[in-house]
Amino acid sequence: MFGLSVVLILIILVVAILIALSCVKVIKQSKMGIVMRLGKFHKKADTGVHFLVPFLDKLAYVIDLREIVMDFPPQPVITKDNVTMQIDTVVYYKVTDPVGYVFEIANPISAIENLSATTLRNIIGELDLDETLTSRDIINAKMRSILDEATDKWGIKVNRVELKNIMPPNDIQVAMEKQMRAERERREAILQAEGNKSSEILRAEGEKQSAILRAEAKKEAMIREAEGKKESAVLVAEGEAEAIRQVAIAKAQGEAEMIIRTQNANAESLRKVFLAMKESNIDENMLALKAMESLAKLSESESTKLVLPSDTVSLLGTFKALKEVTKDDEKKCDNKKEKDVQ
Repeated sequence: MFGLSVVLILIILVVAILIALSCVKVIKQSKMGIVMRLGKFHKKADTGVHFLVPFLDKLAYVIDLREIVMDFPPQPVITKDNVTMQIDTVVYYKVTDPVGYVFEIANPISAIENLSATTLRNIIGELDLDETLTSRDIINAKMRSILDEATDKWGIKVNRVELKNIMPPNDIQVAMEKQMRAERERREAILQAEGNKSSEILRAEGEKQSAILRAEAKKEAMIREAEGKKESAVLVAEGEAEAIRQVAIAKAQGEAEMIIRTQNANAESLRKVFLAMKESNIDENMLALKAMESLAKLSESESTKLVLPSDTVSLLGTFKALKEVTKDDEKKCDNKKEKDVQ
């Protein structure tokens, strides 16, 4: 009997421990729990340890508060110009009100998917194919605004909406590829034309610069050549002038020397005559007589020249002066001989 009671007590203790452990709940970081009491919302369980009342409280939901990414499958949409294409979207959302997320909508993921599909059809229906392909940012902004406003009462915040892929029909893709190829060929042709234009311009500029440089070089060569010729002519003229001057100087010096030699010879001959006259002791009367005889001989000649006799007194005076000169020359000669002897 005692053993049975002990076993029963142990069983009760184990059950109590298990029930106590089941009532202790731990909420992890970035999550929030919803506690229900007797089927009714009781409280929100934040991050940490929470104790529940046995058999009354229940941790019914644990909501992830981090941003969630949902990639929805492609949806068929029709553009304004009646082109059907497949577009898949990516929605980034975050739970801001766990209570509303749990109690305001039954299946929030499906609701967001259907809402994004209908919103996308409405937006694309107002655009044609080209605008759809080139207006991704506008479509993303409109979808984010519409989805965020619609899901706000569900406790959901839509942060971003992105169009992942836009897939037109095959025939449209082929036409777009042809158009793209034609556009690329056009750009290639334009680039080649611009390249050829730039090449021709550069070549023309190079030829222009080359012609200018050649002309300047030719001009400089002609100027140098003209300056050389000018300097050569100046040097030749200076040489000729110097030669003429030297010849004139030499000629003048020769003539002067000839005159000096003639004068010296005349003086020497006169000196010798007067020396001879002195040695012969010719007096003044004899000299006058000889002069008169010379004049008579000249008058008897058949010459057409008119000879006028000079004044006899002045002639005699001249002879006297010459006689004095001869005396001075004799004295100089005697003095020179004495010096030579010494």
